[in-house]
Amino acid sequence: MAFFCNDEFQISAAKRLCSRMEASCLELALEGERLCKSGDFRGGVAFFEAAVQVGTEDLKTLSAIYSQLGNAYFYLKEFSKALEYHKHDLTLARTIGDRIGEAKASGNLGNTLKVLERYDEAIVCCQRHLNISQELEDKVGEARALYNSGNVYHAKGKQLSWNTARDPGDVPNEMRDSLQQATDYYERNLSLVKELGDRAAQGRAYGNLGNTHYLLGNFSEAIEFHKARLAIAKEFGDKAAERRAYSNLGNAHILLGKFDVAAEYYKKTLQVSRQLKDQAVEAQACYSLGNTYTLLQDYERAIDYHIKHLLIAQDLNDRIGEGRACWSLGNAYASLGNNDKALHFARKHLEISQEIGDWNGETTAREKVLQLKSALGIHSSQDDEDLSPQYTAYEVQGARPKTQQRSSMDSLDIWKYSSEKSITRDPSNEECFFDLLSKFQSNRMDDQRCTLEEQNGATGNMPTPVSPLEDRKSHSSLMASPQTEEFFDLIASSQSRRLDDQRASVGNLPGLRITQNNMSHLRSDTDPQEPGDEFFNMLMKCQSARIDDQRCAPPDSLPKGPTVPDEDFFSLIQRVQAKRMDEQRVDLPTNREDQQE
Repeated sequence: MAFFCNDEFQISAAKRLCSRMEASCLELALEGERLCKSGDFRGGVAFFEAAVQVGTEDLKTLSAIYSQLGNAYFYLKEFSKALEYHKHDLTLARTIGDRIGEAKASGNLGNTLKVLERYDEAIVCCQRHLNISQELEDKVGEARALYNSGNVYHAKGKQLSWNTARDPGDVPNEMRDSLQQATDYYERNLSLVKELGDRAAQGRAYGNLGNTHYLLGNFSEAIEFHKARLAIAKEFGDKAAERRAYSNLGNAHILLGKFDVAAEYYKKTLQVSRQLKDQAVEAQACYSLGNTYTLLQDYERAIDYHIKHLLIAQDLNDRIGEGRACWSLGNAYASLGNNDKALHFARKHLEISQEIGDWNGETTAREKVLQLKSALGIHSSQDDEDLSPQYTAYEVQGARPKTQQRSSMDSLDIWKYSSEKSITRDPSNEECFFDLLSKFQSNRMDDQRCTLEEQNGATGNMPTPVSPLEDRKSHSSLMASPQTEEFFDLIASSQSRRLDDQRASVGNLPGLRITQNNMSHLRSDTDPQEPGDEFFNMLMKCQSARIDDQRCAPPDSLPKGPTVPDEDFFSLIQRVQAKRMDEQRVDLPTNREDQQE
């Protein structure tokens, strides 16, 4: 009898200990969730990691912790860690037969793989999310999966656009196929969220449809979608989305040659940026306005906006943006015939390009400096600094030439100078404004295009917010290039073996305390009825295909700064208008006097 009482006491003490540990794990997780909701993702991660260290036998709680840890690391841009925890979540969900959890984990994996530019694997995961959601007749999950699938194809199409040299209006087949797939998914998403009455999700779908049509060269269609996006942004008072819509509308009108209309949209972009008190996007709007007024040949206005861009870039210590501003100011002053100031800013551009390692910028700046010195009659051996006047706060001086503003691409010739000191150019090797711009910018504006909005909504973007913790409480580097083919064979075989580990290896899941209570809920690793083998087989094919991608180093990315738009529309003008540009550059005068001039 005494032995029985002692045994009963030990069991009771163990239960109390387990209860305290369980409460501690749950309380830590809840605090992590609270911090993440308040925007403190770093603090949230610390509490979630502590909860994992304590561990739990509750499988649903652990799944929620994995999911939220993955999402928190995602927002911290630690994508490898995000991938790790979303894989844990998927493994656990599949092991316990949680189909809803498996769908959400697949969606989160797809989103993370997309950011890592592993598009084929991301598509497999998003398709898994879509299939399960349709199987469960989960319309909200289906809408999310459709939207995320569109995002993956959209991102793939944008990457192909960056890496492909193409003629005006020419969209390579692979790029077109990806963007068309994105458009199809967005249209299906739009149809479904209209059925669900989710206006916020409709706005996101309209915006991304505008972006994909823009990349496809369908600028008029893009404008209609961006106008619809703008209307919904205003309806919700979403100033950030409103700013993006205005900027996208400006970009589309630039490529239609409607510069005056584009300028009005950029002015609205600037106004909203100031309301948001976001200096970086304010500078981007100034940059766009400066270049738009250069296209309109209103050089003094262009200079005004470029100086505003320059001053913000200096405040934010953005040397790349400062270099772009100096380069643009040099061009604008040269167009006014003020070659002294043009030389000053060309030298500044050269200095910054050398500092940041921008080889293209340095090459262009050197050519510009030599041309301007030649026009000013300055010998290269003379001291540059003594011949370059200093201007306090880059003060604007000089008379404005009486040039007529242009409202379209017609008869575009922005390199005509009003001064006799202006640089003469041979049309056969002339580097026009567009050619120079295209050397510097080719990145697209993710901010304007396919942003992962951190809004909670019925059909919002993934990562999917998973927060069952409150309910539960109420109820309880680049790889080094190898020299041998054997090295790649080893990688291929090891990646194939790792797929087996991804299937249902619950023994290695961090924070899982296996007990008699949860043992029955865990599937056997060798269960022949385990669903979803085709999912991992598809992943294996994708991962094997990536071996070839690992054999060569990725291309160097062009430098970019926070005050320069990623979507620098001027880099696109040269491609879209190149055929017409040649005709416009050699517009022969009709009379002999003009011909001699």
